[in-house]
Amino acid sequence: MQPNPTDTPLSFSSLSLAEPLLIAVRKLGFEQPTPVQQQAIPPALEHKDLLVSAETGSGKTAAFLLPTLHHLLTLSTRKPGTRALILAPTRELAQQIFKQCQQLIEFTDIKAGIITGGDDFRLQQNMLRRNTEIVIATPGRILELMGQEIPNFTNLEILILDEADRMLDMGFSEDVLTITKSCNEQRQTLLFSATLTHFGVIKMADKILQDHKVVALNTLHDGHRNIEQQIIVADDNNHKQKLLAWLLLNETYDKALVFTNSRIQADLLRGPLRGQKLRVGVLHGEMDQKDRNRMMQLFREGEVKVMVATDLAARGLDIKGINLVINFDVPRNGINYIHRIGRTGRVDELGLTIALVKSTEWNLMSGIERFLKQKFKHRTIKELEGKYKGPKKLKASGKAAGIKNKIEPKKVAAEKIKIRDRDKKNIGKRRAASAQPDLPQTEQQEQKD
Repeated sequence: MQPNPTDTPLSFSSLSLAEPLLIAVRKLGFEQPTPVQQQAIPPALEHKDLLVSAETGSGKTAAFLLPTLHHLLTLSTRKPGTRALILAPTRELAQQIFKQCQQLIEFTDIKAGIITGGDDFRLQQNMLRRNTEIVIATPGRILELMGQEIPNFTNLEILILDEADRMLDMGFSEDVLTITKSCNEQRQTLLFSATLTHFGVIKMADKILQDHKVVALNTLHDGHRNIEQQIIVADDNNHKQKLLAWLLLNETYDKALVFTNSRIQADLLRGPLRGQKLRVGVLHGEMDQKDRNRMMQLFREGEVKVMVATDLAARGLDIKGINLVINFDVPRNGINYIHRIGRTGRVDELGLTIALVKSTEWNLMSGIERFLKQKFKHRTIKELEGKYKGPKKLKASGKAAGIKNKIEPKKVAAEKIKIRDRDKKNIGKRRAASAQPDLPQTEQQEQKD
């Protein structure tokens, strides 16, 4: 979500940073936090994992350095090893981060080090042995040192990946995962990328982040140029099921991926789709690993042409040839939506994504459009056109305008008086009944008659 330009700008002092850092910030001439700093620093100070999209020049370096340095200053430890590790894709970027780090720790006792290829290997070994608190490094050289069993990341408190999309494009995916596996599992992880539309970044976030917060500041609409995104409105799940079958029987595709929000729904779709002579498989979290691997292999080889999956089961699913993605259920947030559609339209391939949207999901879909700053193409299938055409009235946000039951004040007062008089009458009846003496059953019946 973008910061509101009408909001009062925050100051660095309002971010509750340690005083030595504020002195350094003032010396550097930083007046007000940039948007990425305003949105990323507060949750980072709460030790939350972050997935941040911010372009070069947005102030992202200080956005991860300041909360990291604040943590090192305010929480002491006697445990050995590096406390914070920052991975960067190139030596040049690592040097830039190191330079700004040195400026920010000028008025502290924190020791920082840099580890990149081309520099003295023995000096780097000695630096790590001295338990340098914060290390900025490139993945390749860190792996070389790990081969010597020198870095100690078992007590690492913070891991930061800067320009993760670029790092993955350079082929560092496996290296980064190897490094993260050697780190303390209880660490905080901050992942910064120029875009959230990069499939590898979403895939990496799934593997290394825990219950993370998303901070999106760049223009997400620049992504997914190879993907046509459509919406088809539906009356209910039965209508959706008919639409889904029609699409899978009439669209042109090599492989199709259908997403549901629950394993129950995934299982419910399997029978009817197979009844349409479609080669369908299902993936969800309740399947054992052996069955999941077998199903993925069948999908990869084309024996299964349509895969129905939940978000959790589809994590790590990286199969070529998926050119149709259908959201049977609208995903619960924009990041899940990006994760789903990012499996098609890869490299130079074209992809089609279709979301089936019923009335109760309209606002959810509208929120995803706002998050991505995109408007999806609305489509109707004439053979299966339903009664629901979308909300009759829309708010400026694109959400459905609900009809509120507004009761005039006089009517409200009259209704209250009516209820009060009725209650008084009932109380009077109960008191009169309790005042009567007990009568034999026959006499009670005679009185009633």
